[in-house]
Amino acid sequence: MTQRMQESDGILRVPGDKSITHRALMLAALAPGRSVIRGALTSLDARSTARVLRLLGAAISPLRTGAVITVEGRQRFRPPARVLDCGNSGTTARLLLGVLAAHQFPSTLTGDASLRRRPMRRITEPLVAMGAVLHGAGDRLPLTIEGGDLSAGRWTLPVASAQIKSALLLAAAVARVSLELEEPASSRDHTERMLRRFGFVIGHSPGRLQFEPTGEFRPTTFEVPGDPSSAAFLLAGALLAGISELSIGGVGCNPGRIGFLAVLQRMGAVVRIDDAIDAGGEPVGTITVTGSSLGGTTISPAEVPGLIDEIPMLACLAARADGTTRFEGVAELRVKESDRLALVARNLTAIGAHARVEGDDLVVTGSSRPLAGRVVTEHDHRIAMAFQMLGLSRGCTLQVDDPAAAAVSFPGFADHVDQLRRRR
Repeated sequence: MTQRMQESDGILRVPGDKSITHRALMLAALAPGRSVIRGALTSLDARSTARVLRLLGAAISPLRTGAVITVEGRQRFRPPARVLDCGNSGTTARLLLGVLAAHQFPSTLTGDASLRRRPMRRITEPLVAMGAVLHGAGDRLPLTIEGGDLSAGRWTLPVASAQIKSALLLAAAVARVSLELEEPASSRDHTERMLRRFGFVIGHSPGRLQFEPTGEFRPTTFEVPGDPSSAAFLLAGALLAGISELSIGGVGCNPGRIGFLAVLQRMGAVVRIDDAIDAGGEPVGTITVTGSSLGGTTISPAEVPGLIDEIPMLACLAARADGTTRFEGVAELRVKESDRLALVARNLTAIGAHARVEGDDLVVTGSSRPLAGRVVTEHDHRIAMAFQMLGLSRGCTLQVDDPAAAAVSFPGFADHVDQLRRRR
């Protein structure tokens, strides 16, 4: 059963936040006793995390839409009886590497063909420096990590990355060692917020985090808000479809996750957040977007970490805006589920839009000309969702080769596409 639009108030609901669901499952699995997760995402990626945690000894109830998830955690994981298959989920693999670095047994991680192409060295190098032992190439799955007595340390992150930061923080929390991190720019802080709930002290100053192992994992209840990245696709889809106003309720409004709203505003959309509350340390509210004529803008490198997942959608929106939109310093798109930088530009060009890659920048010039053709997703969920939204724009006739790829992060996405189409 999928969540559907509430026609009485025009408010749409999106599935639970993917980033928070992954972390809630892992932290609950590390807390001896029963934890409860409400509103969890039940996508393929989230199920990958639940699957590998079960192999490590946690008892996790089935992830079903609308169900309350229970987790019987354990203070220390047990050695897995077989290889840990992380599916398509980079978050699963990278965060789990951090957790397993503090467990003194070998574990082998693998994934699907897409995940096996994604780099892991940014995670494994600092973990090895802390005391973990790595068997394998070190930069690609499959690889085997054997935990050890980790030592306190200091590490400078090569890029602003919530996954790298979270892996190292989780390793330090499980191993109970201090850690100092320097990062070139701010990134999502869900892990920090959640660790503070368990009593861990995390000091923050511009460009620096100081972690102290003062806390203790204990059973708790997690409330997972709606995923702002999923909401971004629908909000942009409403603008593309010419829908006068769309509201999405119960969405996570963490400042590190809603950078796309500032971009929508600069492009000319009217955006507001209502009914804001604090839910388990995360701000939650109703996001409303009102359409208008859109124009091009520039996204600076400093903004990119806060909207990296939404760039394919924003690029599709830029293809229908007046003027040129430049996405600066988006090299990180090359190491996502696909080479999103090349794939977005190639698909936009193939359907008749104007897009090009200039070094690490993506440049899109909008027009109202009819767009038509086949979109190649390479099974990337963000590409599949972005171009299905672009297909709602009048004058667009697109054939997305794998629309079902959206299920990786957004179960029921096809129903939402139909709902927006009916409202045009």
